[in-house]
Amino acid sequence: MIDAAIGVIAERGIRSFSLAETSRRLGVTVAAPYSHFTDRDELLVAVAQRAVAALAASLAAEISDARTATARLAAAARGYVRFASVNRPLFEVLFGAGLNKHDHPELEEAAQQISEHFLKPAHVLCPAGVHEAENLALTVATAAHGHATLLLDGAFGTDDHAVHIAMTRAADTARAIILGRKAITGTPRPQ
Repeated sequence: MIDAAIGVIAERGIRSFSLAETSRRLGVTVAAPYSHFTDRDELLVAVAQRAVAALAASLAAEISDARTATARLAAAARGYVRFASVNRPLFEVLFGAGLNKHDHPELEEAAQQISEHFLKPAHVLCPAGVHEAENLALTVATAAHGHATLLLDGAFGTDDHAVHIAMTRAADTARAIILGRKAITGTPRPQ
């Protein structure tokens, strides 16, 4: 059911997703999904949980060779954009399905896997302040999200080179945010 839902989203987009179309593709009655999910949102939550796990794995792979905290944050930004380019339907579910994390605590808990890839290096860069580290992580993640969204909207073009451009710009933006933050606070620049 989850795989079929991802297929429908890939073809029609998240706004046109329906349980009826998912059922049709599986060759089951329209009522069949309700044996496993209470409603459309519950199925989308299951898809979102898969998306979170895939994004977390993508981020982990991207940062695995990074040696410094700055490099890890830049790699996380790059990996975020790469994930969006390769997994558009999953990205759309995470950020376009309108699922309220407060209504679905399992999503909020799962999202911590993603946050940690931004927070851990931010804490290294901001050892004296938890709030500062959280702001840095959120700012870099927001910049990465913006680059990913612009990429999917075609702002960088529509070929493979566009993906490279968006990934590079997201990583460069992450480094600029880190350096800019350091210059403003007067603390030493990271390596």
